[in-house]
Amino acid sequence: MTDLTGAIVALTGSGSGLGLGLARYFRTLGAKLALLDISADKVVALQRAFGEDTLVMQGDVRDIDALKAFRDATVAKFGGVDCLVGAQGIFDGNRPISELPLEKIPAAFDEVMRINVLGYILSAVVFREELAKRNGSITLTASSNASYCADGGGLLYTASKHSVLGVVRQLAFEFAPAVRVNAVSPCGIADSDLRGPGALGLEGESQNDIPKDSFMAMIRKVTLLDHLPTGAEYGPAYALLADPKQRILTGEIIMADQGLANRPIISAR
Repeated sequence: MTDLTGAIVALTGSGSGLGLGLARYFRTLGAKLALLDISADKVVALQRAFGEDTLVMQGDVRDIDALKAFRDATVAKFGGVDCLVGAQGIFDGNRPISELPLEKIPAAFDEVMRINVLGYILSAVVFREELAKRNGSITLTASSNASYCADGGGLLYTASKHSVLGVVRQLAFEFAPAVRVNAVSPCGIADSDLRGPGALGLEGESQNDIPKDSFMAMIRKVTLLDHLPTGAEYGPAYALLADPKQRILTGEIIMADQGLANRPIISAR
């Protein structure tokens, strides 16, 4: 098991689903946590669950001032930061582009791309200097299907997750050698609260609303392991990349896809 005892981890999008699962997992490894989420209610719940040893702040990853305040508070509380983990995200409801009202596409595009892509870029730039002081790392969240192929979401989500691969590779190049930059590509999260863009009126829809039997049937159809992981179960992959002792990986994306990319083409399972 990776040991993160004393490592200082700043985690965005930590209020539910993947981010909350990662926060819980990192805590079991001994990490010191700084948690950011946009939801005031989730921030209250995080503070109650994690206690005073954890920094919890409300903020929007699209807001440079909020990110700077989060960075400064992390450094003030813990003395630095070893790893930045980006777990925030927004889904497009798997809506085909032909079904979206033309006049709503620009605003929906901006909303999805600003959260899923710009938020990662801004947080990386804001935290870079502090991470470099400790030869730290950045771990972002791609997608095992939407970052590599079609039908892992609608066009807006797929475009955003393809973009994350480019962000990881270019930042790894530009931030080397002081800061490593990698990503994990999850495939389905059992306890996800991923929501849709307000520009499309989908902010009230959550992946948690999908009946678990239906979600599991889809997972069985496209993966090999017949398992729908919780956010915490992706923790070991993120922890590997966050480990300050790990000095050999940068520009890499871990495909945590339950065998999605290795599913049968001809043979029936």
